[in-house]
Order: sequence, then structure tokens, then C-alpha cells
Amino acid sequence: MRVALFITCLADQFYAEAGVAAVRLLRALGVEVDFPQGQTCCGQPAFNAGYWDEARPLAKRTLEVFEEAEYVVLPSGSCTSMVKNHYPELLPGNRKALAMAEKTFELSQFLVRVLGVEKLGEGLKGRKVAYHPGCHALRELGVREEPLLLLKNAGAEVLPWEAAEECCGFGGLFSVKLPEVSLAMADRKLATLPKAEVLTSTDAGCLLHLAGRMAKKGQGIRVAPLATLLWEAYAG
Repeated sequence: MRVALFITCLADQFYAEAGVAAVRLLRALGVEVDFPQGQTCCGQPAFNAGYWDEARPLAKRTLEVFEEAEYVVLPSGSCTSMVKNHYPELLPGNRKALAMAEKTFELSQFLVRVLGVEKLGEGLKGRKVAYHPGCHALRELGVREEPLLLLKNAGAEVLPWEAAEECCGFGGLFSVKLPEVSLAMADRKLATLPKAEVLTSTDAGCLLHLAGRMAKKGQGIRVAPLATLLWEAYAG
């Protein structure tokens, strides 16, 4: 099985370890992983801002770069949703867009639904984890149980969280245009955060937003992408 890793902008710039972890994990599971050097932004920021004409060249570039891939895997729910749900909308009638939508998966989604992997190891045994399901992964991709299954089967204790499925307030451009609302949503989320050792999510944007707010408030807790924890689960 051949997989092309789509690293995404935020993971590349802020959480490069998530990309490294994803590659190591997939290869350890017997998957051949390629990293197309020509990849760029998927176009989501422009698309969400209403600049569809500016988003189309980025989408077309992405389709070209990943055309030969058997599967495309991302350590990001939001960018995965952009490709799966919005490329066909952005490029109506484009067969390449439909084809890429079919073969593109968020990492935990790929592990469970495509590879059929539910247990990676016991490297998280005894760890207390708070899991934030990013809105795109949860609401647009339907990724709810896959991360929880992989974390729990690796020995982690995923703590109950009153506001677990509430938006963190990031929302990409939303946090820039409406910062007061965005911060209030983050504060509400963090006010209910359980006493965990690590906070994780499929989305780098959510983690950056929450990590920044926690740093401001002096809340000391490790923040790690889901891909990083899944590799720790496997490698022990």
C-alpha cells in the first residue's frame, strides 16, 4: 500500500513532529510513505474567506501533486475536510477532485477504517489524556470514535470533558476577525479542562489556539498532536 503524506501548513510550520510521527507510524505498519515535495497550501484559508477564485489554483496544484498517490493521509481534520468535502464544491465536475476526495483520509481515520488497526501498542499506559475533537474532523468528517479508540487501546485514560465537543474558538480566520469571541470560546473550553497530563487533537490550529491561551493563563499542560501520541503508543 502506498500513501502520500500531505503535511499541511500549520503542521509543517508549528508541529513538524506530527508529520515525522505519522511517517514513522505508517512505515512501521508496513505502508510505503511518500512525501511529495511540490505540495503547498490546500487553499482552505482563501476558500473560507470567500476568495474561491484565489483558492482554485491551490486546489488544482494539490490535485496535480497528489494525482499518482494511492491514498493521501493528513495529520489534520480541517485540511482533510477541505479536500474531501469542498474540492468537489470548489471545482464542480472535476474528476480529479472527486478522485482525490475518495482517497484522502485524516490519519486516525485511515488507520482504523482503511488499515483496520485498532491497537498500536501500550505506549500510553497510565497517561491521562484530554482529547479535543476539532470541528472539521468531528462534524464534517464524522471522526469521533477513531482517535478515542486508538488512545484507549494504547492504555491511555481519556478523561471525561464537559466541553469536549464544543468549538475551541479558533476557526481559522474567525479568530482574527472576531478575536474577543474566539478567546471567550477558548476560555469556556479551558475552564472545563480536566486534570490531564496532555491535551491532544487532530488539528494543529486548535492546539495552537488552546496552547496560546493556556500559556497566557499559566496553565501548565503538555500539548501534542494526535499523530505524536499515536507514534508514542506504538513505540512505547
